[in-house]
Amino acid sequence: MILGSGPNRIGQGIEFDYCCVHAAQAYRALGYEAVMVNSNPETVSTDYDTSDRLYFEPLDPAAVLAVCDREQPEGVAIQFGGQTPLKLAASLEAAGVPILGTPFGAIDLAEDRERFGKLTDELAIRVPPWGIAEGAAEAQDVAERIGYPVLVRPSYVLGGRSMRICYSAGQVEEAMRDIRGRVLVDRFLEDAVEIDVDALSDGSLCYVAAVMQHVEEAGVHSGDSACVLPAPSLDHATYFEVCHVVRRLARGLGVVGLLNVQLALAGGELYVLEANPRASRTVPFASKATGINLVEAACRLSVGMRISDLELPPERPPAQVSVKAAVLPFARFPGADPVLGPEMRSTGEVMASARDFPTAFAKAERAAGRPLPTRGTAFLSVRDADKPSLIPVAAALAGLGFSLVSTGGTAQALRVAGLDVDEIEKGKPVVDLIRKGRCDLVVNTPEGGNARSDGYAIRETALAARIPCITTSSGAAAAVHAIAAARHEEALSLQERIEAEAVGA
Repeated sequence: MILGSGPNRIGQGIEFDYCCVHAAQAYRALGYEAVMVNSNPETVSTDYDTSDRLYFEPLDPAAVLAVCDREQPEGVAIQFGGQTPLKLAASLEAAGVPILGTPFGAIDLAEDRERFGKLTDELAIRVPPWGIAEGAAEAQDVAERIGYPVLVRPSYVLGGRSMRICYSAGQVEEAMRDIRGRVLVDRFLEDAVEIDVDALSDGSLCYVAAVMQHVEEAGVHSGDSACVLPAPSLDHATYFEVCHVVRRLARGLGVVGLLNVQLALAGGELYVLEANPRASRTVPFASKATGINLVEAACRLSVGMRISDLELPPERPPAQVSVKAAVLPFARFPGADPVLGPEMRSTGEVMASARDFPTAFAKAERAAGRPLPTRGTAFLSVRDADKPSLIPVAAALAGLGFSLVSTGGTAQALRVAGLDVDEIEKGKPVVDLIRKGRCDLVVNTPEGGNARSDGYAIRETALAARIPCITTSSGAAAAVHAIAAARHEEALSLQERIEAEAVGA
């Protein structure tokens, strides 16, 4: 029996439906009848021919246990539907229903931050400073102890809901109004490179299938951040350190099947942000980019096979560069602010591959409905902390023939660096410039403290005018490289590319 992810909505992508469909196919190929429990008519997992039997029921303990009583399954697969099925693990365990793959104890160990913190201490794995709190006063005390900025979030989060980055005690108090019960307060690592890893484990051996890098800095939800495979910022030593950390976590948790680990590289140090003993949103992307059906492999592991039985290719980064980009719904919601943060807002994703990262990124952005301009005028307005990283971006844009327009502080920083820039007043003049189509690219970084609420009119106007609006410094750097490298190349299908790589190997 396979538990789906329930209704789709903003903040709940369909990547998990891909996993459920492939799980049904894999179990049927292994000779089992596949029973699907899901409650969304708009998904492939609820098509009449995906499974042997479909129960169109809500994913709550009463309904799922009723189906279990009727079907008497050999086991229930809960690792393919995202966080929703994991919430049912305790009820299934209490009712004596066998869980396929990763056992309930491992799931609880990963979700319970206090137990997980003890495990990382035992394994000598570095994590950001953290604390557990109940109530605003206690959360503020924890934040003061570990240092601002902090990430405030409830346990068992779905789609990053109610997660907030806080820079002051007042923001912590405001965040706590949306959360009930105990909360986790983490030190937020600003300007860190976020790494996403998908792996397979049989409880003993671990196979690291994909080490990916987010284009945006840590703090943007993995479902919203563009993602690149292989990770361009990792040298060989760091890559092997990441793999070593993931293997130790897989064994320490006792994972059987899929494992997703999110890490951050900050100041030359590697930190584990979280470990999810289930399919992740990147599983479809990683499967297509590497040519390995990770869901099928996880299903085989869940019924007793070992890593050595799967005949997987050697662990190595793929030769071709692939980029996953989020499809964001802001254009459909007038007045929406396109700033990305820890709460997921995307409604889908696209994927593109090329011989290099800039070309793949440009293709992915174009496929996501955000084609990057090749010439014209770029409006740049960033917070003080991003001004140093903006200078090479602005210089590259100028070198590509773009005219530069900036507000006072940004314009001054660019002039000091020797760049020619037209200065414009904040407020209505900037809005009019964008609304009248007199610029072709907007870079506005609102991260950090009160700056997250500044520039709203700029971003809203760019969104309404369908002008590309980039809100992170790392995203701006990726975009300018993509513009510089934009070119036509021969299109190959994924099958052709993977077959060519296999022959080359």
